Amino acid sequence: MATQKKAGCSAGGGCSSKVGNDLEPHIQEKVAKHPCYSEDAHHHFARMHVAVAPGCNIQCNYCNRKYDCANESRPGVVSEVLKPEEAVKKVLVVAGKIPQMSVVGIAGPGDPLANPEKTFATFKGIYEQAPDIKLCLSTNGLRLIDYVEQIKTLNIDHVTITINAVDPEVGQHVYSWIYFEGKRYEGYDAAKILIQRQLQGLDALKEHGILCKVNSVLIPGVNDKHLKEVSRVVKEKGAFLHNIMPLIVAPGTVFEKQGIQEPKPGDLHNLQDECSDGNMRMMRHCRQCRADAVGLLGEDRSDEFTKEAFLAEEINYNPEYRKQIHAELEKKIELKKEKRMQREQRKKLASASTVRVAVASRGNGKINLHFGHAKEFMIYEVQGNNLRFVGIRKVQAYCNGTASCGDDKDTTLVDTIKGITDCQMLICSGIGEGPKQELMASGVVPIVQKGEIEEVILDSMKYLIRFNFIADDEKVSSK
Repeated sequence: MATQKKAGCSAGGGCSSKVGNDLEPHIQEKVAKHPCYSEDAHHHFARMHVAVAPGCNIQCNYCNRKYDCANESRPGVVSEVLKPEEAVKKVLVVAGKIPQMSVVGIAGPGDPLANPEKTFATFKGIYEQAPDIKLCLSTNGLRLIDYVEQIKTLNIDHVTITINAVDPEVGQHVYSWIYFEGKRYEGYDAAKILIQRQLQGLDALKEHGILCKVNSVLIPGVNDKHLKEVSRVVKEKGAFLHNIMPLIVAPGTVFEKQGIQEPKPGDLHNLQDECSDGNMRMMRHCRQCRADAVGLLGEDRSDEFTKEAFLAEEINYNPEYRKQIHAELEKKIELKKEKRMQREQRKKLASASTVRVAVASRGNGKINLHFGHAKEFMIYEVQGNNLRFVGIRKVQAYCNGTASCGDDKDTTLVDTIKGITDCQMLICSGIGEGPKQELMASGVVPIVQKGEIEEVILDSMKYLIRFNFIADDEKVSSK
């Protein structure tokens, strides 16, 4: 889950990402209910982080962990550190009260893999007692390669590594020290070991079929010019998503003392765009949440589930009810996806395809004739802002005056409409309700507007687009 915290700031921010339809089916299935991996899912599915991992094996220059804090909302901050058995009960209680909760992550407040016994005891308990819940791990990657087999065994299929540099020359300015195999390293040596282990871990995740998201903290003047290279390297090694997060200057950190400033929003967005140019999927909506966050992204209900509160609660975990809720939410997501695809297709059609328009005119280059009085239609083709006159279509006027415009003219009306069914739009100075409905049923959008032919046609294109959007929405909603 998203992060900027200790241990590679392995902890968890909730993130969302618009995941494209080009994903392989097995990946699409994995991320479908993961609110931190899917922009579609994050509107409906909730997540929670359990804080069972207080210790850390590296010191990031932007990290200041707090273990008893309710006033800050950033990675590395928690109100309470839990024992594994307490964390499992909390998950079951939350799963009962928030049935749309689909993912549990361990993201701190230190690094989960610097606390492997507590971390895997917690995951094991959840895996055995609530197998429908996805498991997610965030780490700085120093010990990742040592535990990939265990991660795979417990079906933890989403892992986030915080990688802030792939060059020790840059990395030495991000980390104060690491603690590895009984020894403390600083500076260049610390960064070199950490980066090597991170990339080895990323390779191992790919080999084991475990989805990996890489988080990077954008630090002005430190790694801001280097993160495009980070994005390129992690993509080559199989990272599924890259989440570049802005530095949060926490009180008491090295970067605060050095006067490092937080990046400007425009700088972050520009860098994300540059990295996505390399076809890397970028996450752009990370909440950088606490290591004990609960609820939908953008909301935090952790204060409802304090240790005192959840330990006193009865567990009401109902897998069948949760399955029903999840199915309903997935249906909503699919409907929204279909609507979005229809709209995107219509936009492309309107901007790129040729639209044929029938015009009722008495002459003078104007639209000035009632549909029922037309004995011919002028046909135009529109592509973007380009307009081309195609020719004239002769028809029989089905209405020769108010008195004779009755229902007995149905046959003539049908023939008239047949003569322009290859058009997407008809523009005239007036039209009755009956012919209007008949045209719409035939796929021709009638527009009533007087004026210069070319100006009115180009102006009326917006109505065609709007009509098609509404029609698509109605088709989808009726399913």
